[in-house]
Amino acid sequence: MLKILVIDDNQPICQALQTLFTLQGYQVECAGTPEQAWQILAQNNTDLILQDMNFSAGQMHGDQGKALFYQLRQQYPAIPVVLMTAWTQLEMVVELVKAGATDYIAKPWDDQRLLLTVANALKLKQLTEQQRRNEQQRLAAFAGKDLCGLVFASSQMQQLLQMALQLAPSSASVLITGPNGAGKEGIANVLHANSERKHKPFIKVNMGALPADLMEAELFGAEAGAYSGASKTRIGRFEAADGGTVFLDEIGNLPLAGQAKLLRVLQTGEYERLGSSVTRKADIRLISATNADLTHAIAQGQFRQDLYYRINVVQLALPALCERPDDILPLAQFFLSGKKSLSREASQLLQQYSWPGNVRELQNVCQRALLLSSGAEIQSADLGLPDTAASAKRSLDDIDRNQLEQALLQAGGVVSRAAKQLGISRQALYRRMEHYGIETP
Repeated sequence: MLKILVIDDNQPICQALQTLFTLQGYQVECAGTPEQAWQILAQNNTDLILQDMNFSAGQMHGDQGKALFYQLRQQYPAIPVVLMTAWTQLEMVVELVKAGATDYIAKPWDDQRLLLTVANALKLKQLTEQQRRNEQQRLAAFAGKDLCGLVFASSQMQQLLQMALQLAPSSASVLITGPNGAGKEGIANVLHANSERKHKPFIKVNMGALPADLMEAELFGAEAGAYSGASKTRIGRFEAADGGTVFLDEIGNLPLAGQAKLLRVLQTGEYERLGSSVTRKADIRLISATNADLTHAIAQGQFRQDLYYRINVVQLALPALCERPDDILPLAQFFLSGKKSLSREASQLLQQYSWPGNVRELQNVCQRALLLSSGAEIQSADLGLPDTAASAKRSLDDIDRNQLEQALLQAGGVVSRAAKQLGISRQALYRRMEHYGIETP
């Protein structure tokens, strides 16, 4: 049974609230003074605090409630606090809501609104606790594994990394797909770092940055004089990686002649340096990455189908950053390196932006904001994002009941996700739900 602590020096109010919540199946404790509240909190588990702003006769300015609230947030940060206030204290209560209070209710209260506010606050607490348990499970799942500094909080990345760690010990070829800047190289790092080849070379080749006429020499090596300017023997990447891993980024850029040679290496482990007839062998594991549609390239005759099946024994599809919004703020904080914090408006703007450049764009935005912002806190204007990002925030007047219900349905009832989808805060979403009489799923 969920337990509510009511802190109010007015005995009739305590009795009325105790009756109201008991009828709804809650267990209620009442405290007439802050001292009694501390005793109850120390002796019992409490799920929510409903707190008045004054505890002495004749006191109406709310300073007592303000002091108590900050003490509660410091001592019991996980317990949601709903404030009960007179309208004369509204400005102070708004300040406390910004400081972490879950919500406020004006006296005299409306029973249905109060019950809905408490129910929503408890739902949010349960969601937060579930997220904390998920984080603990995530840490346990990755204990002892080398994640190569990857920063993430989304379930999509957790599932992808769990699959990558399952694949890491094998020598199977892996194809990592995803848009530019999403972090495909980071996944390749994890595959190698947790493999049996981790103490052997890990050779990375950006195929998109190599001139086509030098690609074969770069991969397989070249004898002196094999082409103009080749004054000495060149060791290829496959030879240098013997026993380890080769990561071919943007493999879709490999020309057909190079594809044929790569296919032979994967089938037999054999290759020749450019300008040589001596057959050499290399024991390598191949990890490839592409942002291109290789099946379309096959249909166009630009990529060999037999090579595609060789490099794509297992495929890891990395989602775009906009498809894993839970990663945005953790990544931003990582890029800021603790040098500056983000204002609430800046955080909201980062979450509302579509990030066409993915993680790489987010990193650039954070680095620019560090250089250009003047204060200790980065403001939304410091981010330099396009005007389209600012217009992404939805006005409450633009959200009708059907849109609210559809957003909650698509988010699986998770209020925080529905709020992000609509471009509003969770608190604003709760207000709209209350307005339309929509109960938390």
